[in-house]
Amino acid sequence: MKRIRIGTRKSRLACIQAELLADYIETHCEGYEAELVKVMTTGDRILTKRLEEIGGKGLFVKELDTCLMEGQTDLSVHSLKDMPMDISPKLPIIGFSKREDARDVLVLPQGAAEYDGRAPIGCSSNRRTLQVKKLYPDAEVKTIRGNVLTRLEKLDSGEYGGLILAAAGLIRLGLAGRISRYFTVREMIPAAGQGILCVQGRAGEDYGFLQGFFDEEARECAAAERAYMEYLNGGCSLPIGVYAEILDEKWMRVRGLYYNHETGDYGKMSVSGERFEAEKLGVLLAKELKCQVDLM
Repeated sequence: MKRIRIGTRKSRLACIQAELLADYIETHCEGYEAELVKVMTTGDRILTKRLEEIGGKGLFVKELDTCLMEGQTDLSVHSLKDMPMDISPKLPIIGFSKREDARDVLVLPQGAAEYDGRAPIGCSSNRRTLQVKKLYPDAEVKTIRGNVLTRLEKLDSGEYGGLILAAAGLIRLGLAGRISRYFTVREMIPAAGQGILCVQGRAGEDYGFLQGFFDEEARECAAAERAYMEYLNGGCSLPIGVYAEILDEKWMRVRGLYYNHETGDYGKMSVSGERFEAEKLGVLLAKELKCQVDLM
C-alpha cells in the first residue's frame, strides 16, 4: 500500500477540501492510501493586515511548497484563487477539481432577514469592496480577515452587519443555510479560480492515478481566467475579477472586471468563443476591457 501525503492549510475549510482528494484516493485508487499533512502558513498567522500589505497570495502557499519540494508531502491541495500566477515549474499544477458554485454571497447575522445598514459589511478583497459599494452605496465597507468560521463569529457578535463570502466555501463547510443572497456573476464578478481546487505536485512524477478526480471543464475555465489575470498582472491588491463558464460542448463565455488604479475608472465586459481557445479568450478579454476602461 503506497501512502500519499497531501499537504493542506490547517483551517477547517482547507482540510475539508483536501479530504475531497483523500477520499477519492481511498475509494478509487487501489493500492494507495491518503494522509493529510496540515501546515500553518504565513497568510494564516498574520490576520491583522490586508494581504497586499504582507506579501499577497503567495503567503498561503509558501510553506506548502517547501514541504512538497523537500519531500515531506507528495501533493498539495489549494483553492485556485489563492494560487499566485508565478508557479515554479518544479511544482506544477497537475489538475483541477470540478468547480463548486463560484458566486459571491451575502451572509447576515443569525436571525436577520435583510441588511439594515447599522454595522459595516465585511469584505476580504478590493475586488469585493469595489462591487459591493455599487450594490450597497450607503453601506460602510470594512476589511475582515480570518477563516470563514472566525468571520462568522465576528458577524454574529455584532461587529459586522453582513459579510461577503464565497458560496463554495460555505457549501463545503455545510453552511449553505447561512447564505442570505447569491449575487449573480453580472452583479459581482468572482475572483479568478473561485470554486475550483487545484492539485500541485512535483515535476517528473507520475500522478496518472488521479486522472478520474480532475475535471476538463474546470481546467478550461482556469486556463481562461488565469490568462486574463496574467495579462493584467493582476494580484490580490487590484480590484480585478474574472469568471469563465462553459456554454455547451463547443463554446464558453468569459466575464471580466478591470480597474484603472490611476484614474479610478472601472468596467465590466464579456467575450465568447471556442473552448479550445480558452487562454486566447482570457487574453482577448483583458486587452479589450483594459482598452475600454483606460479610454474613459
